[in-house]
Amino acid sequence: MSAAVKTSAALAPITDIASLRGDFPALRQRVHGHPLAYLDSAASSQCPQAVIDAIARQQSLDHANVHRGVHQLSERATLAYESARERVRDYINAASEHEIVFTRGTTESINLVCSSLGGRLLSSGDEVLITWMEHHSNIVPWQMLCEHVGARLVPVPITDAGELDLEAFDRLLTDRTRIVAFVHVSNALGTVNPARELIAKAHAAGAVVVVDGAQAMPHKRIDVRDLDCDFYAFSGHKMFGPTGIGVLYGKERLLDTMPPWQGGGEMILTVDFDRTTFNALPYKFEAGTPNIAGAVGLGAAVDYLSRIDFPALEAHESALLEHATERVAEIDGVRIVGTAAEKASVLSFVIDGIHAHDVGTIVDGAGVAVRTGHHCAMPVMDRFGVPATARASFALYNNEDDVDQLIVGLRQAVELFR
Repeated sequence: MSAAVKTSAALAPITDIASLRGDFPALRQRVHGHPLAYLDSAASSQCPQAVIDAIARQQSLDHANVHRGVHQLSERATLAYESARERVRDYINAASEHEIVFTRGTTESINLVCSSLGGRLLSSGDEVLITWMEHHSNIVPWQMLCEHVGARLVPVPITDAGELDLEAFDRLLTDRTRIVAFVHVSNALGTVNPARELIAKAHAAGAVVVVDGAQAMPHKRIDVRDLDCDFYAFSGHKMFGPTGIGVLYGKERLLDTMPPWQGGGEMILTVDFDRTTFNALPYKFEAGTPNIAGAVGLGAAVDYLSRIDFPALEAHESALLEHATERVAEIDGVRIVGTAAEKASVLSFVIDGIHAHDVGTIVDGAGVAVRTGHHCAMPVMDRFGVPATARASFALYNNEDDVDQLIVGLRQAVELFR
């Protein structure tokens, strides 16, 4: 275990979540003359100063390629890069560093599994089971693969509350199901799926399980061995790290069987014109020069999250979501989309007679950042009969003042468009 992991683990957990707001420099600015109320963390969370500093140090002092140089800067860059991998491994309780593959993000991680393993598992007549609440990145790759091999993509429906229909899941999970791919936390609805239960059922049916964990990572402490998932994909920029870096966790026995999905440098041991031998895990999946500074930033984000008392965080976010739900529901003509019993910090809604994009524009004028649109989840929009929603998403740095500022902006939108 690296020194960074030991240091992080030795520090007392932070229970005063409200005190963490000052760690995020972006939140000190004003937008259109108002304090920034940043309610778009489901798209990209802000970075704490510790992450920004780690990236700056890497770029300022140790900007060199990894694994290939004998000079001091390259050795330091390699140490920082591999230290980040070990910290991620420790944080999610993976069994080995061989199970941590750095990617550009969740989308690339899912595409990697789909391209490398999916074609070996699937043949004509087989099925891939997904859910109706998936992000496009957990629909389109499987759809493309199914079309290529003649397999069938089977979506599990969701209820009016935005919860997975578990009876339908049981019914649609059959002996033809080879892969089950589902989102842990819905980005469009906030629904938290019963991941452990779904994984156990899928394994009992003989299926391989791929979990989109992008939205779960900033809100829950994930233990991949406890979940027993085969693959777990997530992105740095959802969990207070930089963009352009993510992780594919995969069980080593499965990754060992998978061929590389990209060719080039680093993923090889030997190359001649007749044959190439591939590198060991995880490097056979990391072709080319990686996002070194991104990995270092992700390692710093993991260090930051390692100090958080997650029961305290979940209590803070639950109270904030409850407060926001009550206040938004007071707005005339509001319909909340996604009312699952177990939700993470996402509040999606529409206002009668006002397009979601107009809502977003008006509240931006009040200094409030929300996301509007289909959230890369068009089937969800179709399920609820709306073209788009406005989505306020919360993180550990948000408070009731942010919610109150949102309400001011929403009331301005209603007054303007009615």
